Amino acid sequence: MRQPQYEKVPNLASSGALPLSHQVMFYTVIACWWAFGLTFWLRKRPPRGPEAKRDRSSLLGLFLQSAAYAAIWFYPLHRRQFSAATIGAEATEWGLAAITVVLGIGSVWLVNAAARRLGKQWALTARVLEGHTLIQDGPYRFVRNPIYTGMFGLLLATGLAGGQWVPLFLAVVLFFAGTYIRVRSEEKLLQQAFGSEFEAYKRKVPALIPGIY
Repeated sequence: MRQPQYEKVPNLASSGALPLSHQVMFYTVIACWWAFGLTFWLRKRPPRGPEAKRDRSSLLGLFLQSAAYAAIWFYPLHRRQFSAATIGAEATEWGLAAITVVLGIGSVWLVNAAARRLGKQWALTARVLEGHTLIQDGPYRFVRNPIYTGMFGLLLATGLAGGQWVPLFLAVVLFFAGTYIRVRSEEKLLQQAFGSEFEAYKRKVPALIPGIY
């Protein structure tokens, strides 16, 4: 009895022919990471004022955030190719590409705008300078920690570009744990410095993601 013949679907990923939607995602994410790094490497650093207080416990949060990014970058940016027989596969890939591009570019813009608005008050570890001001305008009108919001958006964009869902889930857990520690550490100092003014700001504006946290 003659066996039925099945048409073999070409594996574009193994043949090296990467779909255009994937290329758009990958190159956008890489460009966003360069822009993210340059935001801090090339920014003009104003003279630092004397510190009033610093909380080094926020370094643990920084370590966990770094581990989250490492979890994403441990795997190469290579999405698994959808089967050619899947209904709407191409449309799905372009939809993910559009989300990735918007998320990546928007996140880098948010980080850049927040860092410029902070000026000399920005630091890796939680601290309050003498003459420190409580910034509530610019991107700080929408979230209290827009740099962390942008960092999270870039993390998601990288995960979408890579299509590695288990590492992305692990990265999100690590990032939120680290961000929670850093937010608590930084806002404890702000509470001590600004009291009721900070409490009023905290009640009006979410910490990281509007409507969620």
